[in-house]
Amino acid sequence: MKKIIYTEKSPAPIGPYNQAVLKGNTLYTSGQIAINPATGELVVSDIESETKQVMENMKAVLEAAGMTFENVVKSTIFIMNMNDFGTINSVYGSYFNEKTAPARETVQVAALPKNVNVEISMIAIL
Repeated sequence: MKKIIYTEKSPAPIGPYNQAVLKGNTLYTSGQIAINPATGELVVSDIESETKQVMENMKAVLEAAGMTFENVVKSTIFIMNMNDFGTINSVYGSYFNEKTAPARETVQVAALPKNVNVEISMIAIL
């Protein structure tokens, strides 16, 4: 049986999906974008702030499932502009121990929801 994970510390879903689903000991998160859950506003003033908000949203989802970034085994990063990769990678990397960081792919896409610049999803294991 699957368990739906939800926290008010991360943006509420705006469609037929959940913030995350826990099946057994594996957590599958939906992609997070830079919506400030307290205000509902996008944080897109610069790519560093935007990526930090995405990671803080993901941190809240992980915590709601009783996990941390140490539990993450796989990440997917979608970005609008590969020229932003260095900044995104730097902010993303600050949330992980480099020696135990998860597997990951990063892909440039044509468009993202709400015209944001970055979206990140993760898989974590208890």
